[in-house]
Amino acid sequence: MTNQTTDPRPYYGRALTWVRSLMTGLDPARLDDPTPCTEFDVRALLGHLVCTVERARAVAEGGDPLAIPHIVTAADLPAAYAAGAEKALAAWSEDDSLDRTVRVPWGEVPGRTALWGYTNETLVHGWDLAVATGQDPEADPDVVEPVRAVFETLLPAEPRGGPVPFAPVVPPRPDAGPTERLANWSGRSRP
Repeated sequence: MTNQTTDPRPYYGRALTWVRSLMTGLDPARLDDPTPCTEFDVRALLGHLVCTVERARAVAEGGDPLAIPHIVTAADLPAAYAAGAEKALAAWSEDDSLDRTVRVPWGEVPGRTALWGYTNETLVHGWDLAVATGQDPEADPDVVEPVRAVFETLLPAEPRGGPVPFAPVVPPRPDAGPTERLANWSGRSRP
C-alpha cells in the first residue's frame, strides 16, 4: 500500500521521464497554444516546468525554493528541463533527504512530503502539456495511482482557493484515466 511514508523518488523519476518525453514530442508550432492550466500557454508551461525541477533541487539541498522564479525562458526549454531533472534527482539521492524537514512554498514539511508534492506537480503539468499539444495525456498508471493515493490525503477536497492554490475538485469524466483523475483532483479539466 502506498502512503506518505513510501519512498517517492522512483515515482518522481518516472514522472520526470514522462514529461521529458512529452517535451521531446512537442510540435514547436504549438508553443503559443493555451493549456488546461489557464495561467500558462505551452511556452510558459515549459518555462514553469523547468522551474519546478530547479525548486525541487533547491528544496533537497536546503535552499529556498521561492528564490527560484516561477517561470524562466531559455533557448531550449526541453534541454534545460532534462538537465534540471538530472540535478533534482541527484539532489534527492541521499536517503536522509526524505526525513529531514525542508522548506517548500507551502511551509515546512518532511522531505518525502515535499517530493510527493513535486511528483504531483510534475504529473499534473505533464497532463496539461499533453492535452494542450495533442499527445497521450496518460502517464503510466503504476506511477500515477500511488501519487494520487498520497496526494488525495495531502490535499483534501476542502478548502480550496485563497491560501490553498488549487481550484475545486473537478468531477472526472466517466472514461477519465488515472492521470486525468489526478489532474481533476488538482482542479483541472479538459478544455
